[in-house]
Amino acid sequence: MAGLWFEELSEGLVIDAEWRRTVTEADNVAFCGMTMNVARLHLDADYMKNSEFGKPLVNSLFTLGLMIGMSVHNTTNGTAIANLGMNDVRFPVPVFAGDTLGVRTTVLSARPSKSRSDAGIVTLLHEAYNQAGQVVARCERAALMHRRPTEVA
Repeated sequence: MAGLWFEELSEGLVIDAEWRRTVTEADNVAFCGMTMNVARLHLDADYMKNSEFGKPLVNSLFTLGLMIGMSVHNTTNGTAIANLGMNDVRFPVPVFAGDTLGVRTTVLSARPSKSRSDAGIVTLLHEAYNQAGQVVARCERAALMHRRPTEVA
């Protein structure tokens, strides 16, 4: 599905990403390598086996990126101009290799841009949940969105 135009993103609209993704150990290790995050809590199973978690935690920034990425195909793909910011980012439950995540997006607000007649600003609440239905990540994302093009006669 293509992204939605500004006019289609009305306050209160809930959009399910329509698919899920199982996080792998390779995802976590590769992401930590790409971002140069060498924290043992992400990479060292032996170190983590006696921790309160018992195993490595998936890097939370991977979880954030995956959550937003999974939402793009049916929210902002081809209709976003730019991300304006993210706030209230939270990770209430840890993610582990083997967890399967789904994503739900709720439109919190939408208003026309004051400086661009062809755009609007939308605030989206993204929530990722695991196979047990627990919310593992959430964030509010503000995006500058294209308005639906008008037909030229």
